[in-house]
Amino acid sequence: MKSAKWAEYDVIVVGGGHAGIEASLAATRMGCRTLLVSMQIEKIGAISCNPAIGGLAKGHLVKELDALGGEMGLITDAAGVQFRILNASKGPAVRGSRAQIDMDRYSLIARTTLLAEPNLSLMQDMITDLITDQGRICGVRTALGLSYQAPAVILTTGTFLNGRVHVGEATAAMGRMGELPATGLSEALKKLGLQMGRLKTGTCARIAGKSIDFSQMQIQESEPYPRPFSFRTDHTRFSPQQLPCYITHTNKETHRHIRENFHRAPMFTGQIEGVGPRYCPSIEDKIDRFADRDSHQLFVEPQSIAADEYYINGLSTSLPTDVQTAMIRTIPGLQRAEITRWGYAIEYDFVQPTELDHTLQTQKIAGLYLAGQINGTTGYEEAAAQGLMAGINAALQIQKRDRLILGRHEAYIGVLIDDLVTKGTQEPYRMFTSRAEHRLMLREDNADLRLSRYGFELGLIKKSTYDPIAQKEQDLKEALSWLENNHLTNSRENLQRLADLGEERIVEKTALINIAARPGFTATKLFGLTDRFDTLPEATVEQILINAKYFHYLKKERERVSRMVTLQDQRLPESLAYGQISGLSAEVVQKLKQSQPKNLYQASRISGITPAAIDILSVYLKKNS
Repeated sequence: MKSAKWAEYDVIVVGGGHAGIEASLAATRMGCRTLLVSMQIEKIGAISCNPAIGGLAKGHLVKELDALGGEMGLITDAAGVQFRILNASKGPAVRGSRAQIDMDRYSLIARTTLLAEPNLSLMQDMITDLITDQGRICGVRTALGLSYQAPAVILTTGTFLNGRVHVGEATAAMGRMGELPATGLSEALKKLGLQMGRLKTGTCARIAGKSIDFSQMQIQESEPYPRPFSFRTDHTRFSPQQLPCYITHTNKETHRHIRENFHRAPMFTGQIEGVGPRYCPSIEDKIDRFADRDSHQLFVEPQSIAADEYYINGLSTSLPTDVQTAMIRTIPGLQRAEITRWGYAIEYDFVQPTELDHTLQTQKIAGLYLAGQINGTTGYEEAAAQGLMAGINAALQIQKRDRLILGRHEAYIGVLIDDLVTKGTQEPYRMFTSRAEHRLMLREDNADLRLSRYGFELGLIKKSTYDPIAQKEQDLKEALSWLENNHLTNSRENLQRLADLGEERIVEKTALINIAARPGFTATKLFGLTDRFDTLPEATVEQILINAKYFHYLKKERERVSRMVTLQDQRLPESLAYGQISGLSAEVVQKLKQSQPKNLYQASRISGITPAAIDILSVYLKKNS
């Protein structure tokens, strides 16, 4: 293919959503000449659904993305209008940061950041075809008849692949309400032999703020001392303007309106073919599945700092407009609601993620990467995490450097990608803390300690940012070692010290790590116990206390990880004849042949593969090594 020089790039990113933003920035900042193609430049970073970033497990993804050098945390800090810690009363491993954001400001910051990046080009157009040669991507073609060349292409198409919007009986081809769908690209992917499917998601109606009676709702204030999402945001100067959210509920009258119109609901009439998210159902789905419930909690959330339009979290629907109006006006505080945007469902094509390897590159077409909802996920955070990893690995491939694959013990991002490429999905995949078997190690608070080294080595984290993190890691390691190897005896002097701290006495020689692990043991008590840590930064002391609390549990976790790494080291040859291995059931053989795991750990992750089967494979590999 002949083309002008200006049409040649290292990496082409298709789509300007959260995955596309992170992919294009990562590739560009790692030194690749990158092109981002978006159907509408002004829609880059658009907040399609709820105006919030983070939450349980999702907050972990954003913190990890930030530690690697991604942008979502920084934009959230700049656009946030309410910051909260979910599960604050529980242990650090299951807490989750969440921020309401000004959706307009978020998109503006994202777009401005991309346009300011010196090695990144933006182009408004629609990609309709992929150019390949002998199993390798070569470039893309657009609806305007242009061709762009690149050895790496990252597709981050969101809900736009043959997207179709549904509001009651009305349906139209759209990628988002009021926006054209992406046509042609699905057919191109099918021609390449990629397994495709169809999914569905939805959103709720938006309400004019002036029409809401907040006095009938429960107010939900923000944290009095908010913490920023990004480790790179100056914590000492972080003081965003914050707005309250509100809580209200559906009632029997709301449910009556919905039930009486089930026959007009697209998800029940067969109008919608795609599978919806199990853990974020529409209100009509909730009323149908939980028929015994008389009420469902709703969160009324501002969409911007102007607070002139509100999102009703928990009321996603594709019911007809007249039903939406009737049901919304039965809800306390919304009796006079003026609807500014109707709720709708959207179904779209996706690629079964088992078509990918752990770098998010397709196994059939070298250089073609997929990230975000095209891989069957739902959520801004899941998309952004995939976009970052696809951008990083595309750049590493161009530069002929070793790929970056995060293990399940290293990051929620690793869990997300491993789940997708190993198990696939039949419904929109959403991240939960319960999906991570090593969640004591994968806390929000230590994401910088876990991952910033990778970000620094990739050139996505500055040395001035990384050096304090490396120092914190060293100080933490030395502090925990000192607390483990130093003890208190039950002398009269030591018993008095404990009493002065309000701590229970000890009856025998006790390691200081066990005292620091006690419930309610604070930094003040630590300083009273020893003066060794008085000069350490507050964040380091916080890490000392958290790690002391989990110290013995973390030791066991690291032993489990060591066993997992051993399984990863036991490679499974592609030519392995599973049917000839004595002791494997026909079901196990079939699943192993279908999934073609690269090592014993990947095999252990396949649904239906028993520990006994793994033992048989391990013995077989050792005998035939």
